[in-house]
Amino acid sequence: MADTLEIELDDEDILLAMQSVPDYLDITTSDFRIVYHAAYRHGLRHAARTEAMPLARVLEPPRLALSEIARSWAGAFVGMAAVAGVNRLLFPHIAAAMMIGSIGATAALVFGAMRSPLAQPRNVLGGHVLSALVGVTCAQLLGGQPWLAGAVAVASAIALMHLTRTLHPPGGATALIAVMGSADIHRLGYFYILAPATIGPLAMLAVALVLNNLGAGRRYPEVWI
Repeated sequence: MADTLEIELDDEDILLAMQSVPDYLDITTSDFRIVYHAAYRHGLRHAARTEAMPLARVLEPPRLALSEIARSWAGAFVGMAAVAGVNRLLFPHIAAAMMIGSIGATAALVFGAMRSPLAQPRNVLGGHVLSALVGVTCAQLLGGQPWLAGAVAVASAIALMHLTRTLHPPGGATALIAVMGSADIHRLGYFYILAPATIGPLAMLAVALVLNNLGAGRRYPEVWI
């Protein structure tokens, strides 16, 4: 099968195309991108069946240019450094309070997949904050049974993120860390919602709003709300 090229459309292209369709349905450009990429994947599957190309080959992740990999590396480095710097400035008495694993996972999404709906500011901030609230509450109420508290925290955090349209996978880890984290984490209590769950993502997003918009054709975020 001949090599195919997936064109990255800008919002003006998308809006003009949608408005040219009879009985135009008013959806967001983000919704269109989801449909577009889903249709592209389905097309690849169809091509694989008709041309006997191994499906794993068709669906394998695309290779990124070295320049894009370098951008992701630089963004993640500066983002994590910013989180650590804010931690040291505001909370010097709480060692690395904001350097939790889920913040690293957020960096991977925000700087490695910035167009993903899961990497948009609403999801990043809302996912962490709501998950922290759920996690701390479960730790307080069910702390005597850590396995139960952890399971309830993660499951409830996912459900709440779905209900509020703030799904952010690292939020599941934020909820679990509130239950299974160190004694220092447990001593934070509901302060955990502020640091790391609010200030950490805000610091990461501040860096992303600058670095993810450097260069022609780059735009972050796709949507705010």
